[in-house]
Amino acid sequence: MNRQAKRMMQRQKTTGPDRLESMQKRRAVVAQADRKKRTPPRQFIKEVRLELKKVAWPNRQEMIAYTLVVLVAVVVLTSLVFGMDLVFSKAVIHFFGGG
Repeated sequence: MNRQAKRMMQRQKTTGPDRLESMQKRRAVVAQADRKKRTPPRQFIKEVRLELKKVAWPNRQEMIAYTLVVLVAVVVLTSLVFGMDLVFSKAVIHFFGGG
């Protein structure tokens, strides 16, 4: 039996006043969590820099290769959409229009 089912069973066993009390406790915990102290800007920037040092940055050759892959993919997909649009528009005009 998972936690969710156990919680549901506990809720069903509790009476009205017990349920009200548990709801008030839950609200107090949520309110306390909302009041947590925010991270100061200096500490935030320090942590961001530490995380960015862990990133595996691509070298120049990899960046050029990735850029070319993206450009080729964009050109191919754009051409595909353009071609499909042209064919469908001609078909619609042929079936429903005059020409």
